Amino acid sequence: MLEAFKALANPVRLQIMRWLRDPDHEFADYEPIADRQTVGVCVSHIQAKTGLAQSTVSSYMAALERAGLVQSTRIGKWTHYRRDENHLSQLSTAINTLL
Repeated sequence: MLEAFKALANPVRLQIMRWLRDPDHEFADYEPIADRQTVGVCVSHIQAKTGLAQSTVSSYMAALERAGLVQSTRIGKWTHYRRDENHLSQLSTAINTLL
């Protein structure tokens, strides 16, 4: 749980998680490489939307994945990310239990 809090403490990572909640709407300006609902959003689209360097976005996504907040899927040379709703639900339950 602490790892998730650390990952979400960064405003950009938190914003990415918000965008990934509704990927079809939030990334409508970008042509999907694969189905966003099942596979996720291409990291290049996340990078373009944030305006940050590719290495920074990759680092941010790795932190979110280590925290169990997103899952990655590789399609060709591209990595796609989507929220791990099961883990987010467990995290929410744990928070409610603690507080």
